Amino acid sequence: MSSDSGNPKKNKAVFRFETPYARTVWQAVLPEDEDMGRSSSKVTLCEEGDVRAVVLTVEADDISALRAALNTWLRLIQISEEMQEAIRDE
Repeated sequence: MSSDSGNPKKNKAVFRFETPYARTVWQAVLPEDEDMGRSSSKVTLCEEGDVRAVVLTVEADDISALRAALNTWLRLIQISEEMQEAIRDE
């Protein structure tokens, strides 16, 4: 996530994905966690008791950049989850 305090991101979205595959999904998408120019992201793993979740926070300068970043992130997480289900079903 960008630490440039002179230009704070004005748009923010936070998603929490509860899944039994949270750790694996988190590890799969973590390499993509970086500042992307007009947007930045943070992906964290939340494990509290029996609840496991991936928490995605995306911030962007404008709504178009936020939408583009979210499209990318949501697709990455969806694919990671689907791959875990496919592997477990074999």
